[in-house]
Amino acid sequence: MINLRNLLAVTALATTMAAAPGAMAECPDVLNHDMQKLRSSESVNLCEAYAGKPVLVINTASHCGFTPQFKGLEALYQDYKDQGLAVAGFPSDSFNQEADSAAETAEVCYVNYGVTFDMYSEIPVKGGDAHPLFAQLAEAQGAPRWNFTKYLIDRDGNVVAKWGSRTNPEDDELRAAIESALAAR
Repeated sequence: MINLRNLLAVTALATTMAAAPGAMAECPDVLNHDMQKLRSSESVNLCEAYAGKPVLVINTASHCGFTPQFKGLEALYQDYKDQGLAVAGFPSDSFNQEADSAAETAEVCYVNYGVTFDMYSEIPVKGGDAHPLFAQLAEAQGAPRWNFTKYLIDRDGNVVAKWGSRTNPEDDELRAAIESALAAR
């Protein structure tokens, strides 16, 4: 005799297994990465964290003339997070202006500028040793030429725009692109 509880469990397992390949296939390549959070052993799957959300990705540096943009990036995040925007910062020493330790980077971000958006461990962002995330961003919109290059990824994982270091987070064009990405369903 078939136990109803066992039948339901088997059905649920089969449904989950059938859905898994499709769910994995839906992950956009640009987000198909596991990244370590800044000053943490926690790893984050970008697909899981940002599925269906527009994401602003920035390569950051702690000792750069553009470092004060952290304040504007945090304000931008606060303005749009409830509408679904994610902001992800990736410290990099590719331009020789990153702190010597994750502890110092964390202090700059969290203490000095009050960053609450996601910050990840240091990675290279240009050239042959660029992390695959930034290699994909570069392929889509061009490599970062300096720190605080901003890339906008839409809800479907398309890299739709790039702004250089001199574009402040308060920039009208940048905000309009974010609003457009948020409005697209």
